[in-house]
Amino acid sequence: MMPETVVIPIKRIHETAVIHPNARIGRDAVIGPYAVIGENVRIDDGAHIGAHAVIDGWTQIGKNCMVFPGASIGAEPQDLKFRGEKSYVFIGDNTKIREFATINRATGEGEETRVGSNCMLQSYTHVAHNCVIGNHVIMSSAAMLAGHVVVEDRAIIGGQVGVHQFVKIGRNAMVGGASKVVQDVPPFVTVDGHPASVRGLNKVGIARAGIGELARRNLKKAYKILYCSGLNLAQATAVMEEELESCEEVEHLLRFLRNVGRGICRSRKGAGEAESIQLDVISLNK
Repeated sequence: MMPETVVIPIKRIHETAVIHPNARIGRDAVIGPYAVIGENVRIDDGAHIGAHAVIDGWTQIGKNCMVFPGASIGAEPQDLKFRGEKSYVFIGDNTKIREFATINRATGEGEETRVGSNCMLQSYTHVAHNCVIGNHVIMSSAAMLAGHVVVEDRAIIGGQVGVHQFVKIGRNAMVGGASKVVQDVPPFVTVDGHPASVRGLNKVGIARAGIGELARRNLKKAYKILYCSGLNLAQATAVMEEELESCEEVEHLLRFLRNVGRGICRSRKGAGEAESIQLDVISLNK
């Protein structure tokens, strides 16, 4: 006869966790062994904080987030301009922050570092001060963002990528592993290299996002104008405004291009450039 199964209740807050009495812990939140939760931290309902994680500063962790062992969130920024001012970290709902990831609070009184909802920040990723990350973003292991980087919704950043300060990475863009990103990455494209250059439209990301046929057709035209016409950025943007049919995706791309701060990642240089770009475009039409 099989012995009766004994259900051992899970202790919601481990006895070794160090939690400041002023910290706010939501219902059903779980705090693991040796985790450290600071005075001004708020952890919303259903969040799970793993062993040895440290959450400090004025930090809010959203509902049902998972912070894995050894992660550090809300520590002072690694910025020589920082003078101890009050600044924030906000993490959206359902985001997973894996082992030994680091997210620093902002430089500047009242400023913030923000990570959206439904993101995955894999092990050893780093989000520096004043970064803004959208929703459904994936940062693969050891990818690192310098200060003031903006990453729009559904972008994917490969492992060991380094992103220069003040760079913007557009919606549904993909950055190949071990790339060095020093200029803005337009929405819907794939970049790769050291430094990163554009390799084509992000066909997989566009399909997964459920973008319709009209938008896909216009994005292909936009890519050809931007990267295959020989026009500079201002000229290409003007042509796109004139020739492309209006849709939400095109309007978003045009807004991004009008507000580029560091220039955009260009296509590969060299003898094979035109051929390689044309192959990328042809593959998207299949």
